[in-house]
Amino acid sequence: QVHLVESGGGLVQAGGSLRLSCAASGRTFSAYAMGWFRQAPGKEREFVAAISGSGGNTYYSDSVKGRFTISRDNAKNTVYLQMNNLQFEDTAVYYCTADKLFRGLRFGQSDYWGQGTQITVSS
Repeated sequence: QVHLVESGGGLVQAGGSLRLSCAASGRTFSAYAMGWFRQAPGKEREFVAAISGSGGNTYYSDSVKGRFTISRDNAKNTVYLQMNNLQFEDTAVYYCTADKLFRGLRFGQSDYWGQGTQITVSS
């Protein structure tokens, strides 16, 4: 069982930056690939970024590539999402997820999700 808690959301002006954190419970954090999804009002949840258990591999959606960076600190059981040059289109609830399979994480089929944190970008 993995319990995930996101933090770091808020209101930011377009062009600004935010960093999200996701703290995970359990002793086997490094065994899980971690990722971020987001859901904007009226839209389906979409993949944002993923990182392998060791942190050696990352994967991004085209919409955030070059602006967002995912990282993790296995000693702290925490995954981060650094978001730069935020745009109005990035406004959404951001969810953290954990999956045993790195390559499968982007399909959003994991059993483990956080409660979400709101990011609002003002134009």
